[in-house]
Amino acid sequence: MQELSEFFARPMVLKIMKLFLWLIIIVLAIGFFRRLLKHRITDTTIRYRAQKGVEAIGYVLIAILFLISFTFGEFKDYTIIIGLFTAGLTFTLQELILSVAGSFFIFFVRVYKPGDRIEINGIKGDVIDINSMYTTIMEMGEWVSSDNYSGRIVKISNAFVFKGPIKNYSMDFPFLWDELNVLVTFESDIEMAKKLVMDVSENLLSDYSKASKAKWEQMVERYYIENATIDPTIAVSLTDNWVELNLRYITDYKFRRISKHRLFDEIQKAVSKTDGKVKLASTTLQLLKIPEMEVRVKP
Repeated sequence: MQELSEFFARPMVLKIMKLFLWLIIIVLAIGFFRRLLKHRITDTTIRYRAQKGVEAIGYVLIAILFLISFTFGEFKDYTIIIGLFTAGLTFTLQELILSVAGSFFIFFVRVYKPGDRIEINGIKGDVIDINSMYTTIMEMGEWVSSDNYSGRIVKISNAFVFKGPIKNYSMDFPFLWDELNVLVTFESDIEMAKKLVMDVSENLLSDYSKASKAKWEQMVERYYIENATIDPTIAVSLTDNWVELNLRYITDYKFRRISKHRLFDEIQKAVSKTDGKVKLASTTLQLLKIPEMEVRVKP
């Protein structure tokens, strides 16, 4: 007991205990103010930003606390502590440090923000929350086709921003290029079919084309990127069975599925009004007659 009391009476040990005590106080204060803001602020956006502001202030206070603790006083008292602390961070807390560093990287570099649609570590979805450790995503895809929510909420470590590519569907250019193939028979009027598909696409997607042109001009000014065609285009290719009309168009990233549905629906209606001049193609099989054979049976 005497050795234990002498150990805790050392100035270095007292300073370490004070440091941990202040850490506990700051962490509890962050949690208290977050809960207080949650009950006091009704607006979701303002409440979210206020809570993140409280967390940021808390982390700054912790950083200042460590800076003061390891700066003032005699450096020789902290030689062992710094060595152990560095070793622990290197071998044990590297994932934690990368996650915290990733959160600062996300906020300051604006890799993505809540509301963005991203794909990271093979998981696609909408970002619904970002904290000091994890990014929370409402997942899309998996067993659900197209850009629909699967219903699962996925938490991804912020450290992944340093480990692989991040695909952002909505940050600077909230539009996507998409394609659909219209298959018509060789007997169809190909020029009429091309005009039919172009007319439908221009009528349905004109708003997206106008809005995306202004955004694309900003992209060209900001990044080293060549200009691109925004208006719908058609490419014709011949196959063994039909003529393929490949329509390339631009649409809002949130309405990719519904845009394709509307295009197919309107194209099908327009084809039905051509009185057979344009016919949609499908895979067909032709069964040939089996040749006749003469069979003689000996008695």
